[in-house]
Amino acid sequence: MRRVGISYRFEEKYPPYRDAVLAVGLAPVAIVPPGVQSLKGLDGLLLAGGTDLNPALYGQVRDSETEDADEERDAMEIRLLQEALRIDMPVLCICRGLQLFNVALGGDLIQHLEQTELHRQRGVTDAHPVQAIGGTRLGAIVGTESFEVNSRHHQAAGRIAPKVVVSAYSADGVIEGLELAEQRFAVAVQWHPEDRVPWRKQDTNLFREFAVAVGEKVP
Repeated sequence: MRRVGISYRFEEKYPPYRDAVLAVGLAPVAIVPPGVQSLKGLDGLLLAGGTDLNPALYGQVRDSETEDADEERDAMEIRLLQEALRIDMPVLCICRGLQLFNVALGGDLIQHLEQTELHRQRGVTDAHPVQAIGGTRLGAIVGTESFEVNSRHHQAAGRIAPKVVVSAYSADGVIEGLELAEQRFAVAVQWHPEDRVPWRKQDTNLFREFAVAVGEKVP
């Protein structure tokens, strides 16, 4: 069974990611800050949701709505992501993970969305529609028809990092997907697909394709 590192901070947040990885035949390996020194022994990396990134990482002053920084986690995940991309290890980034993906590669963030009420709907299964873009890896996985996603963020990708491709938007123009086409699998989404595996087709397909990229025979 292929081993996937799951990076997170708080123990109560871990089970949905663990269960989604198990559902597609992968073995989850918990990574909590300060974490491991390298990805040796792992076959894939999943960056989970969580608190806001330190705005200093992308050259901004902290907004009043931005949460206190978890600098230890920021540093660990940037280091692990950069290593994974350097060795072409499959990477799946979720919510905060998408934001870190963009920042680590040279982009920045919108610190507080004007339409936060739409995008931060905790506990809501179908918060708003998202549409993936044809010709992208994400579009091939989830299709290009609009579908509803869950959503609980107040920040979003702003200036997109060099070489990073936008792969999905919400109806109000917020970026919902990013990827690096040059990598074997480097996909980031702003919603929380782990919560809806295995009963939501698009989210299940995303984890299944991650598993295929990792090299696992998906059940």
